[in-house]
Amino acid sequence: MVCHASPRKRDKREEEIMAADTIAALATPAGRGGIAIVRISGSRVHHVISEILGCKLTPRQATYLSFRDAEGEMIDEGVAIFFPHPHSFTGEDVLELQGHGGLVVVDLLLQRILSLGVSLARPGEFSERAFLNGKIDLTQAEAVADLINAASKQAARSAIRSLQGEFSREIHRLNEKIIHLRMYVEAAIDFTDEEIDFLGDEKIATALKIILDDLMIIQRKAQQGSFLREGITAVIVGEPNVGKSSLLNCLSGKDVAIVTDIPGTTRDVLRDYILIDGMPMHIIDTAGLRDSDDIVEQEGIRRAYNEIEKADIVLHVIDANKKESSSVNFKTISHPQPIISIRNKIDLTQESPSIMHHNDNVVISLSAKSGAGIDLLKSHVKTQIGFHSSEEGCFLANSRQRDALVRTQSHVKDSIKQLSHSRSGELAAEDLRQAHLALCEITGEFTTDDLLSRIFSSFCIGK
Repeated sequence: MVCHASPRKRDKREEEIMAADTIAALATPAGRGGIAIVRISGSRVHHVISEILGCKLTPRQATYLSFRDAEGEMIDEGVAIFFPHPHSFTGEDVLELQGHGGLVVVDLLLQRILSLGVSLARPGEFSERAFLNGKIDLTQAEAVADLINAASKQAARSAIRSLQGEFSREIHRLNEKIIHLRMYVEAAIDFTDEEIDFLGDEKIATALKIILDDLMIIQRKAQQGSFLREGITAVIVGEPNVGKSSLLNCLSGKDVAIVTDIPGTTRDVLRDYILIDGMPMHIIDTAGLRDSDDIVEQEGIRRAYNEIEKADIVLHVIDANKKESSSVNFKTISHPQPIISIRNKIDLTQESPSIMHHNDNVVISLSAKSGAGIDLLKSHVKTQIGFHSSEEGCFLANSRQRDALVRTQSHVKDSIKQLSHSRSGELAAEDLRQAHLALCEITGEFTTDDLLSRIFSSFCIGK
């Protein structure tokens, strides 16, 4: 069951959105296909039904009939389904027309609908109306886009959990605890002259610890979900001819990069995308790092260092046949990332795949040519970044939601400091109020117009 949010008080911008009244859009991809679905939402739906279908529809019942133009000529024939308000996705009257997926026929149908006083929907406007009408909260609305863009089965399942309201319920439960504690602290402020130290009550300290523990659990689930949603970027670096391009091809499972014995074959940045237990990993192969007089190769080396700066993890490849030497100057990197050293070409040294730990350094011996040891590398990458493929109940949290959780945690910790050191109930209460507002941003109970505009403008048209 989808948990329904409470309708929000509309501001001026939201009133303008709703004043646009009835909207329509193609809800399926444009182009030729077996079926095309046109979705209409708003108060003029009954007028559209009367003009195009010429009959009354039984709510939530599929009816096969003809779609007609202004002269009564048939545009197409298909299925019509009517969802009366408030029991629809947007909370308004909604009509779905399912016809044939042809470029011309869909355009004719849309033009006919728009001629009846209906506006073409903006990207995400159906989901935005569902949010404004209290049918879903902001977390669920964003989960709609996440489900559409899910790159793996695990990501899709996480998006479904958020769409069904699991993430929202976690946030609401935590907010209830913060609100209850705010009430207790603010009430205790009135008794500061009493002999009893209400602000030093063990009950407050215990409640704050529980809130922090709950926050850590939610943040861990959100972090795991962010890996599924956004993945990580791994940059392959090393000297020429150590097998960087071979490693890219091995990880990708296809010939992405040209492999030769000629040093400097790779001069530009090459990219590919794989899944590791459902987690997207963007792999970047770079030019061999060495001193060179070749202007083109120098540019490739400059780009390689730029990619290292932006990477989440660096795969430093060395040749197992040679004594380790590296022209990679990691000290010049302003934001050092985790580095995994890879001894490649063990097929030539007759070694077995292995992983060794030297202090804080990890060295994995493998063969990019035969694939031996690649599983060791993938497993260690997951360990290095803290991704657990078996994590249950994770949320496909985006950067906006994770930022709100971090700010919530910061405000709760500030509240603890105020109560433990200065005994300032007023400042502690304000910190808890800010924590409450930060959580409300996640579900959309407290949002700005600009934020809503950015969120829904990134949606597909028809959603």
